[in-house]
Amino acid sequence: MEIRYDEERRITKEYKRGFFEIGIFRVKTSSNVGTLWRSAYQMGSSGIFTIGRRYPKQASDTVKTYRHIPLREYANLDDFHHARPYGATLIGIEMDGVPLKRFRHPQQAIYLLGAEDSGLSNEAKSQCQEIVSIEAIRTESYNVAVAGSIVMYHRMLTLC
Repeated sequence: MEIRYDEERRITKEYKRGFFEIGIFRVKTSSNVGTLWRSAYQMGSSGIFTIGRRYPKQASDTVKTYRHIPLREYANLDDFHHARPYGATLIGIEMDGVPLKRFRHPQQAIYLLGAEDSGLSNEAKSQCQEIVSIEAIRTESYNVAVAGSIVMYHRMLTLC
């Protein structure tokens, strides 16, 4: 899809009104972080984060997005909550939530994805103001980086 100049300017203006970040709770593989990071950059994210990292550090960022948006790593949920931006709604992405097609994204949002093998913990879900699920034809279980990309794309489409 080619974006004309006037449409591109409108997208930029809308995204400057708010902000969002996206992160993964107890992420298992670094390649998912790299994929999510690249998608976050493309979709206008202010930053990405991990909570309770379980993977060894390695380079999987092919477009050097670290030059454009930060990656923060928090040891646990408490550390994350102490650093959360004021006024941002914490939105969990999990299989038992409001369908994404009916969800209205807030201007200031923090999206929290669950680990590839275990999803969001009950503690993490209880701290979210909203829980959103992604519809599917067969099963609602998506790769974590793909799920994040779908949510960010939906945000871009509905806020622009």
